[in-house]
Amino acid sequence: MSWNRKHLLDIQSLSVEELRIILSTAAEFKRVGERAIKKVPTLRGKTVVNLFVEPSTRTRISFELAAQRLSADVVNFSAEASSLKKGESLKDTARNLEALNVDVIIIRHGATGAPHFLSRFLSASVINAGDGAHEHPTQALLDVFTIQEKKGDIKGLNVTILGDIQYSRVARSNIWALLKLGANVTLCGPSTLVPRHFEEIGCKVTHKIEEAIANADIINLLRIQHERQRQTSFPSIGEYTSLFGLTKSRLETTKKDVLIMHPGPINRGVEIDSDIADGDRSVILQQVTNGLAVRMAVLYLVTGGRGTQEIAPASA
Repeated sequence: MSWNRKHLLDIQSLSVEELRIILSTAAEFKRVGERAIKKVPTLRGKTVVNLFVEPSTRTRISFELAAQRLSADVVNFSAEASSLKKGESLKDTARNLEALNVDVIIIRHGATGAPHFLSRFLSASVINAGDGAHEHPTQALLDVFTIQEKKGDIKGLNVTILGDIQYSRVARSNIWALLKLGANVTLCGPSTLVPRHFEEIGCKVTHKIEEAIANADIINLLRIQHERQRQTSFPSIGEYTSLFGLTKSRLETTKKDVLIMHPGPINRGVEIDSDIADGDRSVILQQVTNGLAVRMAVLYLVTGGRGTQEIAPASA
């Protein structure tokens, strides 16, 4: 198996083999992160730009640290302090960045398809860090990496994604990754946020949380994407919590070894109780740790990485 893509734009277009290449490469980089010297010279001399037009904490810092661990030069782009505020187009901004001979542009943007658009005319590699309500590929990759690490083979596992599916790019990327790797995916939430059309791609849809979590091996919780909703999709936060929040009493009805996941940011007391988020079944912080390894793997692969022998040496 080999990786031949210049960009990482989505999960939907990836093959199972390509998913497995990323996951196996991430496993190598996680071992690097456990060494005394955590840096490798793999991207020495290359420049990576974090072009984040939407707010981010975990993803932006994770990509920044991943590039630094690979010895790349990193530039963090602030939309609020850029010419975008003066009316410059995204295309012109990206072309100006590329004129500085950058090698990778990592973009988060509110418009669906923005990374795909840039990939058509940039010679630099483009990595999608979240585009509108479309996809968030590296979040899905770190999620399946965490599941694989904790449960072994993903094939046949029952994975429930609970919350705002309609407006979640995390949900879409996770759905594609999990289905490709053979998991059984159940979606649950209010009918206004979990439409039945997801059944057409192979998911089970239910609007009853008890049914969704009863046999789940994994429960992946999502926050409500208020910023992408044109109108309120349920009467109140309190009603949402009472009908779909993961509470201690509901957790007691699940499998004893169920894993609790959340991409963050967490709204404690809304979609999940604090005790559960911090409990022994939660792998939320492990997801953050694994995100660094996954993003190192993606940066390595899109810039031409071919073998794990390039990963091993520690830089001085």
